[in-house]
Amino acid sequence: MNNAKEEVRARLNIEDVIGEYVHLKRAGRNLKGLSPFTDERTPSFMVSPEKQIWHDFSSGKGGDIFTFVMMVEGMDFRQALEHLARKAGVDLTLFSNGDGRTSKRRARAREALKLAANFYQQNLVKNSVALDYVVKKRRLNRQTIGDFLIGYAPDKGDALTKALEKKGFSKRELSDAGLTNRFGGDLFRGRMMVVLSDGSGEVVGFTGRIIRDDPRAPKYLNTPQTLLFDKSRYIFGLSQAKEAIRKNDTAVIVEGNLDVISSHQAGIKNVVATSGTAMTIQHLKSLSRLAGRIRLAFDGDRAGVNATERAINLAQEVGMELEVVSLPDGVKDPDELIQKDPNLWQMAIDKSQPAVDWVIARYAEMENLKSAEGKRRFSTIALRIVRSLKDPVEQEHYLSVISEKTGASITALKAKLSNEKVAEHQLKKTKVDKEKPQPVQDETEDILAGLAASEKSVRRWLAVISGEMLDGDSARQLIGYLRKNPDLELSEVPLDLQKIEQYVKIVQLKSESRYANWEQKSLDEEMARLVRQITIKHRENKKNQLLTQLREAEASGDEVLSQDLRQSLNNLIKEKM
Repeated sequence: MNNAKEEVRARLNIEDVIGEYVHLKRAGRNLKGLSPFTDERTPSFMVSPEKQIWHDFSSGKGGDIFTFVMMVEGMDFRQALEHLARKAGVDLTLFSNGDGRTSKRRARAREALKLAANFYQQNLVKNSVALDYVVKKRRLNRQTIGDFLIGYAPDKGDALTKALEKKGFSKRELSDAGLTNRFGGDLFRGRMMVVLSDGSGEVVGFTGRIIRDDPRAPKYLNTPQTLLFDKSRYIFGLSQAKEAIRKNDTAVIVEGNLDVISSHQAGIKNVVATSGTAMTIQHLKSLSRLAGRIRLAFDGDRAGVNATERAINLAQEVGMELEVVSLPDGVKDPDELIQKDPNLWQMAIDKSQPAVDWVIARYAEMENLKSAEGKRRFSTIALRIVRSLKDPVEQEHYLSVISEKTGASITALKAKLSNEKVAEHQLKKTKVDKEKPQPVQDETEDILAGLAASEKSVRRWLAVISGEMLDGDSARQLIGYLRKNPDLELSEVPLDLQKIEQYVKIVQLKSESRYANWEQKSLDEEMARLVRQITIKHRENKKNQLLTQLREAEASGDEVLSQDLRQSLNNLIKEKM
């Protein structure tokens, strides 16, 4: 059932599920709200979208998406899994009886896709027409062809199907991989093939660009929805772009996959695409784990403006900064601009403007702002955007912009803004009785473990902490691992710590919440204080243990043992921190 659990977890965002029960507000990289388990007045319930975990400081509870639903709905694990599977659209019958049927089908689909990618690459080299199209018309170099695994699908009915059937694949397995059409033949024919890879670089599908114009065939053809490919979540080029996105704290989103490829070839690598689908909340949430800013390079026509307005609403929900990249007049897409001069594309990115400014300016161009009707229509649309903004200062700024464009007073605009009531989000009721917040327990070990996991610079202090000083098994295991691996980044939980994965993520979340704005010097001093506390506590426990043993030795008349214990006590008392 682990495969089912992971499939459900992959399809749902923890903040969306918890947000049905708790009003969550952005708090740095995390989200915060009032605990659903206690009657606290100050929010201490934290959710980490990045780690997909939650922790409630007021009750000491924490866990993942499944433990939360189990607690708020009073369900056991199986019930919570079924509840969340329905929400995620996962068919649990495919995972029944633990036979791993879906896992095997996914593995076979991955294998077929990998072989298909090799097949297409080999056919590109063999076909001079396809090679000319890729190298001369698309101007792609050898490095780019290799980076994006670009190939060619032969213009025959079943070339790939026959090749893979010879390797033991069935029609069903090729269909699972999204490689065949409804007649069982090749889905892709006569096309330049570009691999669609997941975040780790594994092939999950293809996009094919026809190389000979045919009015009966679509210019682009993508892999359909499969066991491996979910187009509502897929971001093209993410595996190649994620390091550049993280480094720049910015992701540039373009409309076409070939725009991404051209941009990467030009050295501008923090560029991705949504593969021909409308932008979704899942797209932005995936990117929010890498960067805090998104720049959109969409068309300036009405469709592009509408798409950007929808993106503004999504970005507000996720808590990301959104900007728009405008291309020079007469240039239809980034690929065309890059072919003219890659520097022009970089300049366009650098000159991006806030999305709200861009959308309001576009709508203003579409209306006659000298007429009452034009002012009414424009103000209605512009105020709709302002209403979606969560920051009151930002709202005030754009009210001034709209006032300047229409000549209407801010008082009149505020009146119009307030006339349209927006329904508040209704929270689901939990099935738990709220308790009083729990008194704070001694969490020194967890705090120290979390700080060491989050900050490599303080791990030198762990040299004085031995395993016997720690009471908790999880803290002992994590701290022992960090002592052996002082330079390791814990952005992902390593294999050796998988058994305590949830513990590792929760203590990291606690640490991020506690030390978010601390300077390096203060963190070092805090680590020294925590180590001192643990050392003092360990000495105190050891002293009490020796005293108990001494009383027992004296009561039994064992003078030799009593003398040894007195000596150990004296040595312990003389020890200095």
